[in-house]
Amino acid sequence: MNIETFISDAVRRSVEALYGELGDEQLQIQKTRKEFEGDYTLVTFPLLRRSRKSPEATATEIGEYMTANIAEVRAFNVIKGFLNLSLDSTFWAARFAEIAADEAFGQAPATGRTVMVEYSSPNTNKPLHLGHIRNNLLGYSVAQILAANGHTVIKANLVNDRGIHICKSMLAWKLYGNGETPASSGMKGDHLVGKYYVEFDKHYKAQIKELVAQGQSEDDAKKNAPIILEAQEMLRKWEARDPEVYSLWVTMNGWVYEGFDVTYKALGVDFDKVYYESQTYLLGKALVDEGLKKGVFYRRPDNSVWIDLTADGLDEKLLLRGDGTSVYMTQDLGTAFRRFEDNKLDDMIYVVGNEQNYHFQVLKLVLKKLGYADWSDHITHLSYGMVELPEGKMKSREGTVVDADDLIEGMVSTAREMSAELGKLDGCTEEEANAVSTMVGLGALKYFILKVDPKKTMLFDPRESIDFNGNTGPFIQYTHARIRSILRKAAEAGIDFEGVVAADYLPEEIDLVKTLTEYPSVVAAAGENFAPSIIGAYVYELAKQFNGYYHDHSILKEENADVRRMRLQLVRQVARVIRSGMKLLGIDVPERM
Repeated sequence: MNIETFISDAVRRSVEALYGELGDEQLQIQKTRKEFEGDYTLVTFPLLRRSRKSPEATATEIGEYMTANIAEVRAFNVIKGFLNLSLDSTFWAARFAEIAADEAFGQAPATGRTVMVEYSSPNTNKPLHLGHIRNNLLGYSVAQILAANGHTVIKANLVNDRGIHICKSMLAWKLYGNGETPASSGMKGDHLVGKYYVEFDKHYKAQIKELVAQGQSEDDAKKNAPIILEAQEMLRKWEARDPEVYSLWVTMNGWVYEGFDVTYKALGVDFDKVYYESQTYLLGKALVDEGLKKGVFYRRPDNSVWIDLTADGLDEKLLLRGDGTSVYMTQDLGTAFRRFEDNKLDDMIYVVGNEQNYHFQVLKLVLKKLGYADWSDHITHLSYGMVELPEGKMKSREGTVVDADDLIEGMVSTAREMSAELGKLDGCTEEEANAVSTMVGLGALKYFILKVDPKKTMLFDPRESIDFNGNTGPFIQYTHARIRSILRKAAEAGIDFEGVVAADYLPEEIDLVKTLTEYPSVVAAAGENFAPSIIGAYVYELAKQFNGYYHDHSILKEENADVRRMRLQLVRQVARVIRSGMKLLGIDVPERM
């Protein structure tokens, strides 16, 4: 049963019985605020011209009618012109029975819509870092949530595997690498390539300093430094498929992909399709040629191609460099075209940091001007804030980033240390302790990042995220493990808690049922807003609510068999919804802890 629809229909019937047909008039009904007694609240002020009575008298009259004529309405109270309605325990028991019987609870029916979610989108010149972690976790969770809302979801990764930044790592390795490989160095492939990206920057800065000392301006020195000129030449050779350059590119990218796969597996994220910029930039170039023929773009004297968007309140945007090499916008045009053509998408969601807000504004506008408005309007940029540390911002070129692999390893290690200190691993085998530590460490990391609204810049504190109290992943994981322990003990004691329950619900138990009934609407809201934080807030409140209930009420030691059966059934569903919600965040929950 849809509770909101039931309440709305019951209130409408009652109001019409008292005051006549309402026609298209909408009733104002909302969930009762927590500080007041009741389940749903009717705002009576719009009805006063019909009742011709005061707000309090109108609310009282409707309340008295409903308690007398609507069996499910147990009581009411009036606060000024607000009618608070309380539904009886039989009503909530029936709702709980529906939840328990619904194997797909929280999963919406299929919508027939196909949605692609692009996330990760790494460059193949460095390993993944903390910023990438937020991107991957957010993208994966949004994909899970959209699938729970009934959409067919394609998880996509666009690998930025070409361009000047890739050539910087390649050139530095060629100049200073002495043939070093992952095998010879013992380094993960993406770490090794990232080492040479930092090496390039070190030599580039030294050359700039030297040219400035010789009398050049800093801007001229940045353009004329021999190492940057050589990197630009390497890019031109790559686009011309120079055998030596292309072979080095294939080798070094291969090292990076092997490294990325290890990190993705550790994070628990995956992809249905992987696109490569090297395979889409030529299609982008073809679209640029098409735009030139249509007069959408124009060519400057230096042979570069631009679009003038000043009439649209933006500026002029480069689409092709004078030497014919492409830019990010070139390949993004090609990639967007290919995805919509190949997959017949209804929507395309790009999970990309907020520093690219302008880029996606331009991308949609350029596609529209090229004549693809029918699908460019279905592109959404899920913009998210940066992750900062107590020490400040991260910089890849200077090698000051927080490496993703190091962070994951550190989180698991810290989880092991803190869990052991608190006695959470007592009685565990070494294998179980490792599994729990990994689950808790990753759960702490994921939850701490995903509980924050995506649009906000966030400060990441690893140790705070592993706290077993408060709004953290480990707190929720431990709550699940506690419930599973209760259910195991019931089974070991031979307590049968299946079947129909005859016991009445206490107010705290009704509150738990009410929270459970909200789960599908929470999943829907998270999908509409692309916000895993909505799921996180809900699951935390449910876990906190259970812990308060558990503190005040006995479950296994309850002497009344019917009450004990009801309570065991109730907490089993609480654990089920916690597990389901955390899964949408990409977080596993332990059976024991």
